[in-house]
Amino acid sequence: MKSLFLGILVIILAGFGGLVYRNAVEHPMQPIACPLDALVCPDGTSVSRTGPSCAFPACPPPNVSLANVGIAFAVPTDFTAAEFPDATAIAAYALPTTASSTGNATIVLRRYAIAATSTALATIQQTAINGPSGLPVGVTSYSSTMLGNHRFTVVAIERFEGVIDTAFYLARTNDVLRFDAIDTSVNNWTDPSLDSSTLPAHAALRKLLSTLQGG
Repeated sequence: MKSLFLGILVIILAGFGGLVYRNAVEHPMQPIACPLDALVCPDGTSVSRTGPSCAFPACPPPNVSLANVGIAFAVPTDFTAAEFPDATAIAAYALPTTASSTGNATIVLRRYAIAATSTALATIQQTAINGPSGLPVGVTSYSSTMLGNHRFTVVAIERFEGVIDTAFYLARTNDVLRFDAIDTSVNNWTDPSLDSSTLPAHAALRKLLSTLQGG
C-alpha cells in the first residue's frame, strides 16, 4: 500500500514537472517593456519608468516632493534643509551666511487648514500677522502675482529692524499654503525704493515657486 502511494506521488510530481518545463519552453520569460513616457521633474529634468512595476522613481535633488500636501518643487541653489521655526511649518530651507551678501536668508513653508465655516481669504487674513506689532497685516499690504503655473496672494509680513519677510499664499480647496521669504540684516531696509525681490531669500523663493508642481 505504501509503495502504491509513493508510486502515485512520483507520477503526480513528474507530471507537474513536465507541465512546468513545457510552459517554460513554450512561454519563456520576456523582459518587461515599460511605457516610454517620462516624468518631468520640477527642475526640468526627467525620469523614466523602471522596475517590474514600471513606476517612476523619485526625482533626484534638488527636487523635493511633499507627498502629504501634494506638492513638489526644486530647492534653490545653495539652500539646505533647516530647522522648523514653529509647529505650522512643513519645510524650511536656509542659505549659509557665507553665501549671502546680507544676513540670514530663509524660506519657510507652512500649511493652514480652512475651517468649514471659513474661506481661503479669511484664513490668509487670520494668519498674516505682523511680527513687531502682533496684529493682522492690513489689506493695503496685499498684492497678487503669477509665478509658474500658480497665482499667489503676496503679503508684506514684516519690514522692521533689517528684517524683510514676505509671504506668498497659495489658496487651495481645503487649505492654504504659505511660503515665506525672510531676509535679515538688510542694511537699507528703510529705503522705500528697495526692491525686495532682489534679496537672496526673496529671489530664491520666487525661483522655487516658479518650479512648483501640484497644488
